[in-house]
Amino acid sequence: MTPQTLRPTAARPTLQLAHADDAWLTVCEESRLTPGRGMAALLPDGRQAALFLDRKGRAYAIDNRDPFTGAQVLARGLLGTADGRPFVASPLLKQRFDLETGRCLDDEEVAVAVYPVRTVQED
Repeated sequence: MTPQTLRPTAARPTLQLAHADDAWLTVCEESRLTPGRGMAALLPDGRQAALFLDRKGRAYAIDNRDPFTGAQVLARGLLGTADGRPFVASPLLKQRFDLETGRCLDDEEVAVAVYPVRTVQED
């Protein structure tokens, strides 16, 4: 899947990521995300973020690159919880990554970047 460059179209809640120099970057309207599924977004520096909205409406953003394979696939992973912690399981080798910390639940020496995320009402 090719990451999308998503732009908000109207005054609706939008999802923002903390990016370089603590600046907030608007990536898409919150309504573009389907609870329980991920979406990839291309960042200005060429990296990709995997965006998720859980079934309770909480948003998460982590690096989309699977550190075990190098493939940009984490947005296509399955969401779940382990010990009350939300995670995404890579669609390739099934390693699980904590959506709040980026830590791999199956290999404590591996982690992915986490982006602070917020939802704002933009005009």
